[in-house]
Amino acid sequence: MKELLKKVWHFIKTSTLLKYGVVTAFAVVFIGFVDENSVLSHFRNEQTISDLQDEIDKFNAEHERNQARIRELDKDPKAIEKIARERYFMKMDDEDIFVLSDDEEGLTNLFGDETAE
Repeated sequence: MKELLKKVWHFIKTSTLLKYGVVTAFAVVFIGFVDENSVLSHFRNEQTISDLQDEIDKFNAEHERNQARIRELDKDPKAIEKIARERYFMKMDDEDIFVLSDDEEGLTNLFGDETAE
């Protein structure tokens, strides 16, 4: 076994074409799979770019919805009142608000430490 390795090593040392072939193969393997700019990292980066592009599209759509909502609020004062009543449970002085929910945890979060009766 040891002699076979010595013969192979001697053949590689004496063959110029084989030297270039081994070095080229080593470089291709190193650059293709081991290096920080490898093919594998390239595919991972492409996947990350794709995911980030999807997030950008989602946030752009949300931005458009919010802009439309802002334009609606600028045009219609009743829309502001509707949002204040629905989201923030605001009321006029002569009104009462009743919050109906089966979720005890939600009521605790909504009113702090008080319990709704």
